[in-house]
Amino acid sequence: MANQQMKNVEQLDPNMKLKGPDDKEWRWISPLQPPVQVTGFSWLSEEKIYRRLPQNPRWPLPPAVDSLANCTAGGQIRFATNSRRLSLRVELAAPASMYHMPATGQCGFDCYIGAPGGQRYFSTTRYDHKQSEYEAVLFESNDSGLKNITLNFPLYQGVKEVWIGVEADAAIEAPPAYEDAGRVVVYGTSITQGGCASRPGMAFTNILSRRINREFINLGFSGNGKGEPELAHIIGEIPDVACYVLDYDANVASVEAMQETLPEFIRILRNDHPQTPILVISRVPAANEFYQEEALKKRLGKLNVQRETVARLQSDGDRNITFLNGEELMGEEYLESTVDGSHPTDLGFWLMANALEPVLKNLLP
Repeated sequence: MANQQMKNVEQLDPNMKLKGPDDKEWRWISPLQPPVQVTGFSWLSEEKIYRRLPQNPRWPLPPAVDSLANCTAGGQIRFATNSRRLSLRVELAAPASMYHMPATGQCGFDCYIGAPGGQRYFSTTRYDHKQSEYEAVLFESNDSGLKNITLNFPLYQGVKEVWIGVEADAAIEAPPAYEDAGRVVVYGTSITQGGCASRPGMAFTNILSRRINREFINLGFSGNGKGEPELAHIIGEIPDVACYVLDYDANVASVEAMQETLPEFIRILRNDHPQTPILVISRVPAANEFYQEEALKKRLGKLNVQRETVARLQSDGDRNITFLNGEELMGEEYLESTVDGSHPTDLGFWLMANALEPVLKNLLP
């Protein structure tokens, strides 16, 4: 009986029913057409695809990183419109498939409305998560005033195509300019990528982009942020960077690997960007450290390598590099802010953003 009730939940609760665009007249717009702006993809203007790294980089990519670069974490669509209705038509690379992350976070878009610094969440795409193509209504209202819109791309899936649906006679205008053209580039792990936020806007890079009003480039590669020098070379090619954040500790296999990768990664970035601020962050604690002494020992060992590396570079004259202890990111109750003892919930990401915001504001020019 209980199973039958769950199967019929959409009949029991009208709020659970899926709703797609109706038969009203819609105008479908590609985000790649001005004045709409797409941010978060550094090579989009040349390659015209929603991908976080170049398709044919000058340095070879590890196969897993090459695949994960197709996930659209951190991408945003920005524009202003007076349309009273807004829909999305989406073609994904594949349907939702994760067991501990909602399909809305893995494959959905969410919508924020408002002026920079005051944007508020409004809605998330609702669709049949077994499908790789969907249409979803984001809002319907009587408000015909000009609205600033930000749509956050899916965190753990590729997007082949996305189209914006507005009223046939609606105006489309450019969004407000960022506070500064300088980008914040964040390189890291599954946590950086957004695992396991319930919707895209709750990844900590997206939270910070709303608060700081800059373009954030999310280069989190789930399980594969290992600090390879090839990645440092590619990341160093991104133009207009105001700050680099290195948050890849959780994917480094050993203390020795951290000793090997971190100084070289920083050296490569510094070759072409001698003055750009760099923030090095150690990983957040994990639940297994309570029961596995070796796990705690490894995390603390890597933490010390990062802290000592930054201190040495500072003593050598680098005044634009900073270390942040990951233990400070989620507070004492960090375990209650995770899905699985490691990956944050929305609350965990919110706490991380709270801790990172003042640090980044202090570092940014």
